[in-house]
Amino acid sequence: MWQRIQTLYLAVSTILIASLLMCNVGVIIGPEGTEEPVRYYENIVYLIFIVMIISGNGFTLFSYKARMIQMRLSVIEAIIMTAFQIWIGFDFLRMRNDSELVFSITAVFPIIAAILNVMAARNIALDEAMVQSAYRLRQSRRKK
Repeated sequence: MWQRIQTLYLAVSTILIASLLMCNVGVIIGPEGTEEPVRYYENIVYLIFIVMIISGNGFTLFSYKARMIQMRLSVIEAIIMTAFQIWIGFDFLRMRNDSELVFSITAVFPIIAAILNVMAARNIALDEAMVQSAYRLRQSRRKK
């Protein structure tokens, strides 16, 4: 399981998203320079996205025996992560004018994780194609 590169991509993607639970979305700079951190789990929409992505990636990570299901789930998770990134971007545009919110670098973790999931799906498809071609070669050799 762990010797495949797609498993490592999925594991890093899951770790990136799980790390959001311990990080700040950003910091609100108040009057007199006071800073108030804003956590991801304080916003219910962020929390729902994070829980969906972690559970989906966890299931995808351990469904390595069913490659086609793993590939499809990986693509679905990448789409959900892209939607999460769009939601964060929307909040960035909305909060930029209302308050002095400074976003942290962790705000781009969902798109990085989505890219890793797409790379994993591509490698899963290549792995499945290799297995199928080897199967066809063995079948053709038996017929002769």
